Amino acid sequence: MRTHLFTCFGLLFNTLPLTSPLSRLTMARSNTSKPKVDKLQQLLHSDPSGGWDKCWEKGMTPWDLGQPTPILVHLHQTGTLPKGRALIPGCGSGHDVWAIASPERFVVGLDVSENAIKQATKLFSSSKSAENFAFLEADFFSWRPTQLFDLIFDYTFFCAIEPEMRSRWASKIRDLLKPDGELITLIFPISDHEGGPPYKVSVSDYEEVLHPMGIRAESIVENHLAIPPRRGREKLGRWKRSICKSLL
Repeated sequence: MRTHLFTCFGLLFNTLPLTSPLSRLTMARSNTSKPKVDKLQQLLHSDPSGGWDKCWEKGMTPWDLGQPTPILVHLHQTGTLPKGRALIPGCGSGHDVWAIASPERFVVGLDVSENAIKQATKLFSSSKSAENFAFLEADFFSWRPTQLFDLIFDYTFFCAIEPEMRSRWASKIRDLLKPDGELITLIFPISDHEGGPPYKVSVSDYEEVLHPMGIRAESIVENHLAIPPRRGREKLGRWKRSICKSLL
């Protein structure tokens, strides 16, 4: 199980093009970096409350692309993202927040890690669009904003939480979305590995927890703009919340 999970980390979180010589070298070296992966997982499991922050502090963030998510940029550039207020939980270094922020869309990047928020702020606080986004250090599950959101984007967040917390995740998504708001998920990693994070996911895993909340998919398609190592293991889901009472 450990070897299988290590392989999942090495392949699913590699961000370089497969045709790149550096990518091939990185993948060749992955067999020698298992202790680092073991250390990352040990850190997360031994310190559930502060493990993610320590990962950012130590630079152990293999899930971070270091750039905006290509499909999200595409949706933004083609004008197919909802305008208004957007939320990105687990925003990390903030690339996606910055990429879709505009005068028509205010984006909140949320992360439990103080170091992630510091990095995001350092990278983007001086950008021209800084007035259109904000980075907040908070726990997604206990955070209670004063306004609801027209859009929530989830990528490498659902797969990072323990499977038994997924119903809580769905409940929180429901309570944060405006009536008729949209949830966009990149369903990843679709695989058969054991353990985590990242925990394996499937379309049915999302449906199981979102349907009782009145949130149903309008479309689920292959992510044709997934980075090469993640192709075939990632789907784009677009979900709409039916009109119902929010807890806010």
